[in-house]
This record gives sequence, structure tokens and C-alpha cells, in this order.
Amino acid sequence: MLIKQHLIQGLVVLTGLFSLNAQYVPNQQSDRLVRPDSLPVRFWFGRPATSEHIARLNDDVRPDGLGLPSGEGVATQGAVLFAAKCAACHGEGGTGGTGGALVVKPAAPGKRTEKVIGNYWPYATTVFDYIQRAMPFNEPGSLTPNEVYALTAYLLTANKLIDEKTVLNANTLRSVKMPAQPLFVPDDRKGGPDIR
Repeated sequence: MLIKQHLIQGLVVLTGLFSLNAQYVPNQQSDRLVRPDSLPVRFWFGRPATSEHIARLNDDVRPDGLGLPSGEGVATQGAVLFAAKCAACHGEGGTGGTGGALVVKPAAPGKRTEKVIGNYWPYATTVFDYIQRAMPFNEPGSLTPNEVYALTAYLLTANKLIDEKTVLNANTLRSVKMPAQPLFVPDDRKGGPDIR
């Protein structure tokens, strides 16, 4: 164990020495050193963002529902999509997996309930926004608005927040009241202590 600790310490020291030495790179043409500020402006990775690309990424949805696209979906459609695109990470029915639980389940004795959509998220529109921009993990942004509405309906139904026959669209999603919403308090402090 002591040998392993000494090897790790030696590795840390060597890494530090190499990082100090890497601040200046010897120029191949002379013995002078090249400063980091003389690096090229562009490395030719990627491509410039076009207006169309930026517009496609500018799809955020506010808590009040501003930014919700047209479309609709129901929980039964969402259940099929969830099984195909989400269950691999979030488990069957959203009860947990490598991506964490999304649905409220009873806590084990002596344990705290896991923070999930049904007991922690303050706005249903935020569920839509997150799914639209970040899911599924291997293809973020690949879902259509109808698919996102259907998945949102499925998750809200699984958390017993809406009826399974509810058709979610821009109007109905805005009206869903989340149980945790009153627990979130805007930080309106102006100076003073950091903790109320």
C-alpha cells in the first residue's frame, strides 16, 4: 500500500513538472520559445454556426409556457415512446436505472424519498423543455414536439399528476399545477445574510 502511495505522489509531481514546462513550447525553427498567445486564431475544428442552426437550437420553454410549440400528445403514446427511447436509462416505467428515477416511489424505511418529477419539479413546462433539449441521451433534440408532449404526458400520468386521457398541448401543459411549486421561493434578498 505504501509503495502505491509513493507511486501516486511521484506521478503527481511529474505531472506538475510537465505542466509547468508546457507553458512554453520550443519552436522547431530556432531555440526561441513560442508563447501561448501566438497560437492560431482558429484550429479548423467544427464549423461556423449558421443563423438556421442557431434558430433550431433556440427552443427553450419558460416556466409560464412561453416557447411551447404547437403539437399534442397523450400518455398512451408516451408509454410506447418511453419503452423504446427512455427505459434503457430510466428503467421500466421510469422507476430508476442508470439515468435515475423519474417517477415517485415509496421510500425505504429510514431513507429519504428520491427527488423526481412528481415531488420536486416546480413546473410541468420544465419537464417538456428538458426532454425537448436534452433527451434521449444518445440523440438529444431528435424528438418531434408531438413525441415530447406524449412523453411529458406519460411522465405526468405516471406521477399521478394528470389523468391518462388528458391531451397535453401548449394550453393544457401550462395549466398543470405541480405539488412542489409552492415550495420554491424566489430569492429576493437585497444584501444581508446569505441564509434566511
